[in-house]
Amino acid sequence: MLIDFLPLWIADYLAAWLFLVMTIALMLGFPVTLTMMGVSFLFGLIGLDPTLFELMPLRMWGVMTNTMLMAVPLFIFMGFVLEKSGIARDLLETMEELFRNVRGGLAISIVAVGALLGASTGIVGATVVTMGLMSLPTMLKHNYSSRIAAGTVAASGTLGQIIPPSIVLLLLGPVMEVPIGDMFMGAVIPGLILVVLYCIYIYGAALFGSSHIPPAANQRATFDKAFIGRLCKALIPPLFLIVTVLGTIFAGIATPTESGAMGAVGAIILTAYNRRLSFPLLHEVAKGTIKMTSMVFIIIMGATCFSLVFRGLAGDDLLREFIDSMDLQGWQLIAIVMIFIFLLGFFLDFIEITYIQIPIIAPIVVDFGYDPLWFGIMFAMNLQTSFMTPPFGPSLFYLKSVCPPEVKTTDLYRGIIPFVVIQIIVLCIIAAWPQLVTWLPRLVYGS
Repeated sequence: MLIDFLPLWIADYLAAWLFLVMTIALMLGFPVTLTMMGVSFLFGLIGLDPTLFELMPLRMWGVMTNTMLMAVPLFIFMGFVLEKSGIARDLLETMEELFRNVRGGLAISIVAVGALLGASTGIVGATVVTMGLMSLPTMLKHNYSSRIAAGTVAASGTLGQIIPPSIVLLLLGPVMEVPIGDMFMGAVIPGLILVVLYCIYIYGAALFGSSHIPPAANQRATFDKAFIGRLCKALIPPLFLIVTVLGTIFAGIATPTESGAMGAVGAIILTAYNRRLSFPLLHEVAKGTIKMTSMVFIIIMGATCFSLVFRGLAGDDLLREFIDSMDLQGWQLIAIVMIFIFLLGFFLDFIEITYIQIPIIAPIVVDFGYDPLWFGIMFAMNLQTSFMTPPFGPSLFYLKSVCPPEVKTTDLYRGIIPFVVIQIIVLCIIAAWPQLVTWLPRLVYGS
């Protein structure tokens, strides 16, 4: 292998060099997936046995046959139907009319819709893409800056990472040996705190005269019979669809994939109800769904290539050895573990982190006397923060694929920063007051 001819200071830290080279390539603007695959392939040839690449087709096949990921095209299809048929536009414009005397009202309503939609999917990629299709053009149309619009949509779409029934929590429960019901209930209060702080930030930015948020209209909504009729027609059917999709998961009637199929069919029914269903519309929706699904899966495959080579070069072992070499106590350990998970979240899929890293880290944390439920919610919240943090946050890449041309990557990066700060604040709040996580499950389930 070529690694035998390299100096020890390079060979022993080849995983770190892989991380550095890919970081530089991404900062230079190279395509994300091609960068992940190309750099990983190059370092794999240098540092690994070529037979390792025989595993690559199996990994790719595992991605394509993952039943949870089957929900992605279904929810993308639902988002395209709601966007192309004008239902989402009617909903957001009606809510904007309802809150037009409140500066930032449309952005606040999008956060609320994002929380509901995120809860109905539980899949970050699908939720971000769906929110981008539904909300971003509407915000730009109402003179929100590209920066605040992109940041609001990206943050709202990523709420599905923590708001139950999140797939992260669903997979994390058995690994942490915590009941799924406890995981879901433990995430309720942190998720609500996050939504409230998002809304407070938007309202505060508008209140203090941010130029990125248009001024409020000088007239209130007229609650006459015509307006209430428009409000009910625009608001009730889509929210009923979202709540129904969410309710079937909560009640255990349907899996996320099955609820995604129900949401797709429900979106078609709503379109037909509004007399907007046509074959040209379905053709356009189908084409858009294929393109967006391909984009989501190619990013996942790029991350799969990277994770295979990264672990093959013992990159995760290198990080763990770094932690073990430090004599840590209490909160020092938690801080280092959270930073470790945060960095891994840039490049590794949450499923891989959950099943590879957590079984190693969790017992150490529990041995220090920390509640596994609390640590599980901290992990999910931290991973959500990583998913939306520039420059590597996967949520930003998903949203960029559906952004209008006038929305630049720098707008995404600058717009998401305040929401990342809010995420870190909530993470610190949960760390300081674990009862915010443990109180509700103990009250409801007595555990």
